[in-house]
Amino acid sequence: MPNLDWENLPFSYIKTDYNIRCNFRNGKWEDLTENNSEKLELHIASAVLHYGQAIFEGLKAYRGKDGKIRLFRVDKNLERLNNSAKRLFMPELPEKIFLAAIYKAVKLN
Repeated sequence: MPNLDWENLPFSYIKTDYNIRCNFRNGKWEDLTENNSEKLELHIASAVLHYGQAIFEGLKAYRGKDGKIRLFRVDKNLERLNNSAKRLFMPELPEKIFLAAIYKAVKLN
């Protein structure tokens, strides 16, 4: 990778048209929903505010010179997400839902 500009890698927030959300309520994951807002509405008693119980797992999709969309190590993203969930005593996200959310987000954006 001799031509890679290591000082200017594009790892930052990039606004997208849509994001995908999925809530865990009453012991099960709900259906995926599309959203075009960059904002989250949080209940005042949210565990993330009171106990720091939150997980962030970033994943990038890039379009290659050939026009194909490429995702980097999706399986490792899911593994890290679910390892974090286990440590925080949060429900793990099933692979089927995880992949459906990613493919939907990529397709919409």
